[in-house]
Amino acid sequence: MDFFTQLAQINSVESALAKLHSLAQVTPKVQKAIDVATLAHEGQLRKSGIPYVVHPLCVACIVAFYGGDETMLCAALLHDVVEDTLYSLEDVQREFDWDVGHLVDALTKIVEIRNEELSNNFNEKLAASALSFRKMLLASIKDIRALVIKISDRMHNMLTLDALPPHKQKRIAEETLMVYAPIAHRLGIASLKSELEDRSFFYIFPQDYKKIEQYIKDNSQSITLKLNEFTQKVSMILLQNGFNEKDFTIKSRVKRYYSIFLKMQRKGVGIDEILDLLAVRIIVPTSLECYKVLGLLHLQLKPVVSRLKDYIAIPKENGYQTIHTTIFEGANIYEVQIRTFDMHKSAQYGVAAHWKYKSGGREPNLEWLNNLQYQNDTIEEFYELAKNDLYKEDMVVFSPTGDIYNLPVGAVALDFAYAVHSDIGDNAKAALVNHQKVSLLQPLKNGDIVRIIVVADGENVRPRCTWIDAVKTSRAKNHMRIQCQNKLREIDKKTALSILKTIFDSSQDTILAYLKQNRLDSHIYRAVYDLVFLKEVKNSIRGNFAREANFLGKIKINMLKFKTLTFDNIVLQTNRNINEAIFDFCCHPKFGDEILAIKTAQKAYIHHKMCERAISEMEQGSEMLFVQWANEQKDTYKMIVALENKKGALAHLCGLCAKLDCNILSVEYDTLKRQFSTYCEICFESKTRDIKTLREILSKKYKIIELSSLKDAYLS
Repeated sequence: MDFFTQLAQINSVESALAKLHSLAQVTPKVQKAIDVATLAHEGQLRKSGIPYVVHPLCVACIVAFYGGDETMLCAALLHDVVEDTLYSLEDVQREFDWDVGHLVDALTKIVEIRNEELSNNFNEKLAASALSFRKMLLASIKDIRALVIKISDRMHNMLTLDALPPHKQKRIAEETLMVYAPIAHRLGIASLKSELEDRSFFYIFPQDYKKIEQYIKDNSQSITLKLNEFTQKVSMILLQNGFNEKDFTIKSRVKRYYSIFLKMQRKGVGIDEILDLLAVRIIVPTSLECYKVLGLLHLQLKPVVSRLKDYIAIPKENGYQTIHTTIFEGANIYEVQIRTFDMHKSAQYGVAAHWKYKSGGREPNLEWLNNLQYQNDTIEEFYELAKNDLYKEDMVVFSPTGDIYNLPVGAVALDFAYAVHSDIGDNAKAALVNHQKVSLLQPLKNGDIVRIIVVADGENVRPRCTWIDAVKTSRAKNHMRIQCQNKLREIDKKTALSILKTIFDSSQDTILAYLKQNRLDSHIYRAVYDLVFLKEVKNSIRGNFAREANFLGKIKINMLKFKTLTFDNIVLQTNRNINEAIFDFCCHPKFGDEILAIKTAQKAYIHHKMCERAISEMEQGSEMLFVQWANEQKDTYKMIVALENKKGALAHLCGLCAKLDCNILSVEYDTLKRQFSTYCEICFESKTRDIKTLREILSKKYKIIELSSLKDAYLS
């Protein structure tokens, strides 16, 4: 029986204490933490009816299993006392020390934020996942131990999830699969990651889990025979070629259930069609012997060379080192992993291997934690950025000098440029991949050698705002978004000055001098989209000019009154005579895009705000007008929503859409039968242009998986 199965069966304080004593040295300080936790949680019960203190004791067992020190054990034992009892953080710090108090504080903040965010009417999945793990990650940047304790806490919750009602089981399992398992992977703790994935899979897709489980049970005898036969053959090859029986260990296994499920989904096949269902792991003392084993297997058996991966020479970012190869043998295919004993410890325990064994392989690269500190993003933006960093399968590419860069599969050359340095990404002009010139959006492959060509001094690179969705890394997306926002701000400022110049038929220098004198220049960009602000600035300038006698001869004050001119779905606010609004041929902006209007004679030419021709005309001093899309124009949206499996659920949703004045264009149901909910895709029209407001209203009643506009736009 494995460790986690044993732990799941603990249901008394005595058995939990016995397990903790078997795993760790219970020092006086740890014993004191046990006593405090027992007293603080006295009388409290879990949903299963067992004493609550069993939970922190079991969390401490998991922390001990992964080599946690005395401070981590104390924090694990006390992690719920500040939240759930009358015991305060000051009490913890006074009775223990700053280090224990610091860890308990970090863990308590994570819980406080999660509860606070889940209490509002925000999208449930985003609230449960993105918000909680943003705080968790930020709390762990300075002390990774807090993250390991929190994952251990979640692991024990998953072991005892059967005590909760089905809807809570599913929500907690989803959060675990989306948040905690990927973090365990990033920390290199494969044993925790796999256990979290399989147990989450059991609750989220119970039917799929049972099918895989039944298949393995039905074919267990055949699978065991195949694995034993292959293991004996490999063992014989090693013994006949200089290996001593004590020098190596061979472990055979069937792939984890969730790993099987993912492969079935990716390949679109049934379980009986998965080729590498069977796996063998060979563990030897040294790296050199790993390569000797690889050579022997490839020479004496039939390798699938295209599936060879050498993570010993080029480790993964989480410190994982193993050679992967695939072998044909007896009409069966086996995945073979070859590693050293130290690499095995590191793979199983990740960052904790260095606590548990004081040795091991490489430490995981924790730079991804620092990359997630985007304080100003909306939660949707943060979730997307973090998802790209956490939920990715890595590949390795090289710089021309041989430096190694880990990028997600599907990353493009521009992702590599930003991985090297943000300045390289901002100024990238082209790329060379394996000495061939390619686009910056060229997808990269494992092992590519990439060189980035940057612009020369004096050259400018326009922001590539249409490319934000094409890059895969959060680093690239974030820098490109900032670059586009800065460019738009600059364009808005120049546009505002041109609009004011046109209103007053004055020089841009005169307008700018007044704005600077009155400290309005830093906010003048608002005048492009805020009509009230534009009128306030206009009236302020008019009052100033009216006091200057030399100006009164050049302007008639009564000519400054704005008129509202509507041309189809375009609205202009101007004091000039305009008889036509024309969409120019160069950029074809669509409804919802950022636009500007250039005045030529009595016509307004409408351009996309990032149109190079429009920017060029603006810089040459063209007259400009205040322009907006007409409010009555409807936008088209696609929404994916989780509906309860009950009569009338769709009718209620359609009723809410009708109340919001949404015109439903199409409805499509998920064909998969789910126990508690089904997914429904709806396309509808709405006059509401603020997608965040629309999402907020709908999320109060329904679980919104996705809501996006179907109109073409340069910027999302």
